[in-house]
Amino acid sequence: MATPGDVTTDAYPDGYADDPSYSKVVEAALARLGLDSKARLLAGQDLWSLPALPEIGLSSLVMSDGPVGVRGSGWTPDDPSLTLPSPTALAASWDPELARRAGRVLAQEAHRKGVHVLLAPTINLHRSPLGGRHFEAYSEDPLLTARVGAGYVTGVQESGVAATLKHFVANDAETERFTVDNHVDERTLRELYLSPFEEIIATAHPWLLMSAYNSVNGSTMTEHRALQIGVLREEWGYDGVVVSDWLAARDTAGAIEGGLDVAMPGPQTVFGPALAAAVREGKVAEATVDATVRRVLLLAARLGLLAGAEPAVPAARRPAPTNGTACAREIATRSFVLLHNKQRILPLNPAGIGGFLPLHPAGIGGIALIGHAARHARILGGGSATVFPGAVVSPLEGLRAALPEGTPLTWVRGADLSDGLSPAADGFTLRAILRDASGAVLADQPLPDGRIRWMAETLPGGADFDALDTVEIVGTFVPRTGGPHAFGTRGLGAFRLTVGDTTLFDGVHRPADADPLAAITGPPVERGVADLPVGVPVEVRLLASTPKMSYGSLRGVTFGLAHHEPIGDDNQLIEEAVAAAAAADTAIVVVATTETVESEGFDRSSLRLPGRQDELVTRVAAANPRTVVVVNAGAPVEMPWRNDVAAILVAWFPGEQGGAALADALLGHAEPAGRLPTTWPGRLEEAPVREVTPQAGVLRYDEDVFIGYRAWQRHDSEPAYPFGFGLGYTSWEYEHIELVDARTVRVRTRNTGSRHGRAVVQIYVSPTDATPAGGPRRPEQWLAGFASFTASPGQATEVDITLPERAFQIWDTTSGSWATLPGRYTIHASHDATTPALSTELHITG
Repeated sequence: MATPGDVTTDAYPDGYADDPSYSKVVEAALARLGLDSKARLLAGQDLWSLPALPEIGLSSLVMSDGPVGVRGSGWTPDDPSLTLPSPTALAASWDPELARRAGRVLAQEAHRKGVHVLLAPTINLHRSPLGGRHFEAYSEDPLLTARVGAGYVTGVQESGVAATLKHFVANDAETERFTVDNHVDERTLRELYLSPFEEIIATAHPWLLMSAYNSVNGSTMTEHRALQIGVLREEWGYDGVVVSDWLAARDTAGAIEGGLDVAMPGPQTVFGPALAAAVREGKVAEATVDATVRRVLLLAARLGLLAGAEPAVPAARRPAPTNGTACAREIATRSFVLLHNKQRILPLNPAGIGGFLPLHPAGIGGIALIGHAARHARILGGGSATVFPGAVVSPLEGLRAALPEGTPLTWVRGADLSDGLSPAADGFTLRAILRDASGAVLADQPLPDGRIRWMAETLPGGADFDALDTVEIVGTFVPRTGGPHAFGTRGLGAFRLTVGDTTLFDGVHRPADADPLAAITGPPVERGVADLPVGVPVEVRLLASTPKMSYGSLRGVTFGLAHHEPIGDDNQLIEEAVAAAAAADTAIVVVATTETVESEGFDRSSLRLPGRQDELVTRVAAANPRTVVVVNAGAPVEMPWRNDVAAILVAWFPGEQGGAALADALLGHAEPAGRLPTTWPGRLEEAPVREVTPQAGVLRYDEDVFIGYRAWQRHDSEPAYPFGFGLGYTSWEYEHIELVDARTVRVRTRNTGSRHGRAVVQIYVSPTDATPAGGPRRPEQWLAGFASFTASPGQATEVDITLPERAFQIWDTTSGSWATLPGRYTIHASHDATTPALSTELHITG
């Protein structure tokens, strides 16, 4: 009998639980610390670490951003990172065990880079499809989010690295994120937004939790005593560390009394010397500081950073090493969601066997691969989640490697994505020269591309940040295409940009922006155009004469050289794509979003694909009825052409092995058997919950518990593709459903197709009895469990799925507790949120 898709503490290896000797070691260490040392321990010593305290045998603790890779303590392509698919992709697998393996391989990367804490996973919900950072979160559903998140946390921590749940709580949009006050009623907060935090803490025991920038119901989260102490500590029994989002902590006494343990980054924070002064002035009790230090020392003990304490997971007991490249490829393939497959055009079959048409029956025609993103893959979202992969397999490279020799494959661009410039890379040989005020060279550093992101403590060659005066990117560019090449800058300050003998820009760029990440995540600015012949080297220089950046305690250098090669007129490009499609047996169009659409720091204004990509797909489909569209995006996009193409495959942001995985899926070497973790609307205007922009600083969650599919159930319009939807390369018949006991449902499913395949059985609960007048409003149905499994043609599989008690409860605001609502419930075994296959009834008593 197959195992349902849950990860629980039973999955931990023997001996994973904390050693009881930790208490003795922690208390002994605490007793040897003075007030100043204790206060200093609660503040970052720099951007990514906490200080070492040799007097108690405490080593420095190093943190790093995730969730798709481990960047390390620097932010530079010089130290590449394994890059996995986006969290939305991982959630689309509906497989907590796969998430657990992802956590293991990232922990493996963390150990390689000397990182102790991974700042992931993000478990905020997809409240509105406009959320700009949704690619970094899992789902619109709290249960799916919790199960996948628990798997990820388990994999990270059973490998001896700490995981961090973030961002606590209701940090579901980016607009005015530093100042927004999200007003959420108590029941909604409990049933939706707190729910995944609660379940993951109960089942996977994460060692850290990150407090968000935003306020909730009038209190900024880093000072929210009711949630961070009342709920998190006292009600849930959480014993881990609460760390601030970077620069989120505002007030010393407010933060420490409100439940914050660590204020990042350092060295200037609201803790450290400011906290010691507050204690001496009688504003904060030293006992409060002691309680906080205990939690930080416990974390250090768990990680093996405190003398006298064995790590919770010794090196000898970590999981066996995992092939990261193979894992990245498998996750990508398992995440792909097949939305449409008219006349079973997929999988493509170059050999013409198995009942499918060959790609080129006459030996000619082959495949027309169309789209900018087919050659320049978009593998991850923008912002602090950015890591730098060592190598990326594009769709073009993946198909070239996988297709049988001699299969014609033609790539054409098709249309500009209209995202402007990107970091100077292809054709550029660059280095950075750091100088002091006298012009003396402090360091000379080769650059893999035109991006510079250095913190003050990690300048190349150990250069002194205080002595630094200018940074210049210099090098040569050999154009692959002749014509007008656009050049630009990214970042703030004074720049002089020269291409050949021509100065394209000499001025200052310093727009007003409250977001400190603007210099990192904001789009490049075009500074001029140079008409260059193909293949002729030209010198390029970008001088940053005011390169230093600071925001609060953050200090560093972040700017870049950007470039956009001439690609011709969109009309001409589309005509070339149409001609290539008409001459091919199959057209594959890869459409994509860009960093200016999906990134940390801002929300989306539209769900439309950028540029003229919709027109491109429409024109190509008219020219070739065998048109397959691959959607390279981290969150829903509108697809006005969806009924006019032969197949649609959602590839998400698929990580560094995305092109190889895509070839596996398109050619049938693997099945794209993912399911949507969030509802995809046909048009933005039809989505029931859209608002992400605060009014007078307040964003009201007036929709109550009705987000995602729960809201669509009450809505006049139907989505283009519902939550949980996904096809595959075989078919399934749901044969039988029964209740094994009051909390277990058994479902038998048979593979009725001709291929081995994967099924995801989704269990939804629906109240059969009408809600009494004046009773709580409830969704028509909600997800209560799921299980995934594989089966061969003709094989039947039974799965037992446990229904959690919470599936039959609501948060009772009168009693301030969970209340079971007795009555009859219909239990649906479903293909997706709108398509039940089998049902049975369960009676719940009070």
